[in-house]
Amino acid sequence: MPTLETTAQELLNSRVRGLRPSSTLAINEKCARLKEQGRTIYQLGFGQSPFTVPKPVVAALRANAFQRDYLPVKGLRELRAAVASYHRRKESISATEDDVLIGPGTKELMFLLQLTFNGDLLIPSPSWVSYEPQATLVGKRVCLIETTNEDGWRLLPDRLEQLCLEDPAPARLLILKYPNNPTGLTYRDDELKALATVARRYEIVILADEIYAELDHSASHASIARYYPERTIISSGLSKWCGAGGWRLGWFWFPSALRWLVEAMSVVASETFSAVSAPIQYAAVQAMHGGEAMDRYLTQSRRILRALGRHVSEQLRGAGVQVHSPQGAFYLFPDFAPHRESLRARGIVTSADLTERLLDETGVATLPGSDFGRPPEELTCRIAYVNFNGSACLPAANNVPEDQELSVEFLAKHCAGVLEAFEIIGDWLK
Repeated sequence: MPTLETTAQELLNSRVRGLRPSSTLAINEKCARLKEQGRTIYQLGFGQSPFTVPKPVVAALRANAFQRDYLPVKGLRELRAAVASYHRRKESISATEDDVLIGPGTKELMFLLQLTFNGDLLIPSPSWVSYEPQATLVGKRVCLIETTNEDGWRLLPDRLEQLCLEDPAPARLLILKYPNNPTGLTYRDDELKALATVARRYEIVILADEIYAELDHSASHASIARYYPERTIISSGLSKWCGAGGWRLGWFWFPSALRWLVEAMSVVASETFSAVSAPIQYAAVQAMHGGEAMDRYLTQSRRILRALGRHVSEQLRGAGVQVHSPQGAFYLFPDFAPHRESLRARGIVTSADLTERLLDETGVATLPGSDFGRPPEELTCRIAYVNFNGSACLPAANNVPEDQELSVEFLAKHCAGVLEAFEIIGDWLK
């Protein structure tokens, strides 16, 4: 007769069995191995910011290297206050330091949220690669909500309403990521207001994953928390807009009505990661306070990514690929369906076939749409156009008047690896 211990072990094994390492991390490691073998690799698979951490933030880290004490589980009070001030300034929402939880990257905080929130998980597809595996690990029911290329891969309010009517679940957590990974697209104010109306009607809790908010190409990002503040949690951190992925610092802002979730997650955090690195938290205060240097850094980052994203999406469309021009972050989510027959003749019938052959035959690394929740036979993939030297590109952009768009000549000089990779994709399709 099975014991309680063996039953629990079997349950855990059933959740872990079949899961693979995170595909974004796996492609990064595979590319490193191929480079060690002497291959020329265009790393468009891993979504790491091409820009270095801003100098004032690096200086703050250096100045606080001596900080050695464990900090509070919820995070350094000064940092939580700075994060709250940031959201008050950006979104005009009520926020205090007691509404903020600091974690070792938002990925860990998302896992803790899924662990502590008792309800179904709603994820628009395509979605970031780790939401669904995390839900599987904690035994949460997941509902993937289909979106379409024609709708810009956006969640439509009618589709959310239909889902809620079909399944009267007692509690739901909707993850809304924008600017979006993997599509590079975002939501307009009217679209956010419409989604907020449906969410309020069914008392849905929204996790607004806004890690790319500061990389909205038009600098006009608006949080859905403006229109649904009572049940929206904002997720953000330093990894994308501050170029500090390896620093592993993220945060959640909670509305006061969900402060019980802050307390519940803090209890779990105290038994897992204890506290985030002290020097990193002190340095993050500098990043959150902003200032002229940070503003200039973000302005030029957006400017470069906007010009580059528009150019490479035009290159793909010129090669007969369906793709939207990005509106934020540094991603494209092209659909190679117009080439389906010619690809089939080469033995390529799934998105995994597509990206594997592209890497093997050209050295261009991307990720298949199936890793982001799309049907395997759909010929989509995610391309991260970050294969350039951001530390050299930023000062070069500073020398071009801000009222001018960065030219193709500028991109060819400072982002040559990206342009070359897209030329290779076009030639490969021929």
